[in-house]
Amino acid sequence: MPLPDTALTPQEAARWAARSGLTLPADRHPAVAATAEHILSVVSVLRELDFGDTPPATTYRAGEAKSDAAV
Repeated sequence: MPLPDTALTPQEAARWAARSGLTLPADRHPAVAATAEHILSVVSVLRELDFGDTPPATTYRAGEAKSDAAV
């Protein structure tokens, strides 16, 4: 899903919070909007990464990793 061309406004953040069942005090709307914008920007960067040959996390077994690095 592409990011919208405009930033999330405090009013929109409050509306989305209300739709989720959360009531935000008016003084929190700008902070929530800014946090949501930051999260969206991070997620958009992650979506651009090519994980190609990276196996799923379920294939990793803790303690079985072989270390071949020299110090």
